[in-house]
Amino acid sequence: MDRRHQKRVRLRAVLLAFFFFLWATGLSFRLVKIQVVDHSRLKTLVLRQNQNKDTILPIRGTIYDRNGKILARSLPAPSVFLYPFEDEALPIQMEKIYKLKGILNLSYKEIQKIKNRIEKGDHFIWVKRKIDHQQAERVKKLRLPGIFLKLENKRYYPQEKLAAHVLGGVSIDDAGLSGIEYEYDSKLGGKKGERLILRDAKKREYNFEILKEPEAGKDLILSIDETIQYIAEKELERAVHQHRASWGTVIIAQPFTGEILAMANYPTYDPNKYPPSSLDSGRNRAIHYNFEPGSTFKIATALAALEANRVKLNDTFDCGEGVIQLAGKTIRDYKKFGLLTFPEVIQYSSNVGAIQIGQLVGESFFFERIKAYGFGEKTGIDLPGEEKGIFRKLSDWSKISLASLSFGQEISVTAIQLLQVMNIIANRGLITNPKIVKKILLSKNEIRERPSHNRRVLSEKAASTMIKILERVVEEGTGTTAQINGYRIAGKTGTAQKFNPAIGAYSSTLHTSSFVGFGPVQKPAFSMIVVIDEPKDKYHGGEVAAPLFRKIAQRLFLYLRIPPQKESKVLLTAKLMEENKR
Repeated sequence: MDRRHQKRVRLRAVLLAFFFFLWATGLSFRLVKIQVVDHSRLKTLVLRQNQNKDTILPIRGTIYDRNGKILARSLPAPSVFLYPFEDEALPIQMEKIYKLKGILNLSYKEIQKIKNRIEKGDHFIWVKRKIDHQQAERVKKLRLPGIFLKLENKRYYPQEKLAAHVLGGVSIDDAGLSGIEYEYDSKLGGKKGERLILRDAKKREYNFEILKEPEAGKDLILSIDETIQYIAEKELERAVHQHRASWGTVIIAQPFTGEILAMANYPTYDPNKYPPSSLDSGRNRAIHYNFEPGSTFKIATALAALEANRVKLNDTFDCGEGVIQLAGKTIRDYKKFGLLTFPEVIQYSSNVGAIQIGQLVGESFFFERIKAYGFGEKTGIDLPGEEKGIFRKLSDWSKISLASLSFGQEISVTAIQLLQVMNIIANRGLITNPKIVKKILLSKNEIRERPSHNRRVLSEKAASTMIKILERVVEEGTGTTAQINGYRIAGKTGTAQKFNPAIGAYSSTLHTSSFVGFGPVQKPAFSMIVVIDEPKDKYHGGEVAAPLFRKIAQRLFLYLRIPPQKESKVLLTAKLMEENKR
């Protein structure tokens, strides 16, 4: 028995040693495979399971007005995210989200999106981004496993709706989407950084490792004056409501530099709540909207006549009964004028007289001058989405085109284009491209100022003569409601019938009212255009737009500290008589 027992023990020992040898050999092969053969692949897999790369968004540049007041800036804001635990069931994960629902005001759509991403197996899930600090404190107090907070940068517009269409707005990731934010996104946005998000083996704790530091964006100084912008917006809003209009826009500029001091639109929106609630409120109609200019375009007609030397100030035009027939089309004045001098045609805004002036100029020269003044082309303002208007080629003109263009039909313009023509006149024949950004702060010691480029598109003599005519428009013509006691103003009214495609003709009830001018005449401090679309009851430019020009200009003279220095009408009349003799 003892021998048998000893034999069995030896057999068991041998078998055990054999199996241990096989186990040790297999383990050795496995270790070699893991440590040598599959080392790179497995290391990558482990890293992928326990770390993620994360983009670090840089601090976006600050936007200032011309006097250093902040219009847009970025500040730290906490964001909430979830790291799902792989050993937790979906109901447990979602229970955490439901606990945050009330604090973060999570919608059903947002909750469903989070649920879908958990089911998909995502390792990093945003719950709510850029919340306020009170909400963040309430989230912290819950101490929910897998729920974390991290700081991001949130865009703030401290003046809320002020200059909304100029500033634009940004996405949740701080990308510029409209306005200056979009046009200068590469400067404001800076350069993104990168970091690793490292987790422990249980994936319940994390820390960050910076791979690339972000580079902050550049600051911008705009030409906009916060106070002038505020004045323009408030007065415009009142006027749109008063006349029950569909919309309105006001642009104020420095004629000599092209710098935009204010660009107001109504309706408007709050860029803190971007995107706008409606497309209508988000449109910058100062540069995006094309409209027929009506009588304001008679400025271009008169300038072309002066440049062609086809008229003199004492030339008269028979406007008769206020009716003219051309190619089977009847064109009327708003009243009977009889005989009018060249300045009076513009002063009283006679369509019949303007047509006769246009016929003296001729199609070819008129076409060239319209192009020279910038119509049919973008002004080059540094804002996105500028329209170039609609101005047909000379070969596409009809028999009635010269007459129609002479009083502002068959052409569509933008408000900024009309203001540009007034700037040319105020600038004695020189054109300067308009601009919104005045300076770019590249660093603490380096500033890039955007230069102004002037070129002559109109003779100084024609510009000076036109100034006198436009001053008479305000003194005695259709623009008397733009008069300001103590100040000399030059300007022109416009009342354009809107074309109705449904009936294939101009509407008798829908109009666009406008006034464009500058002051003071002696040394223009500002130019301004006012456009009010579809006003009810009153609709003439002299009834709707010119009074708004006066209200804003009165406040501008006070704000800019420009003292009254108006010359008497007697002296003005004497100057014009002297000009007539020449």
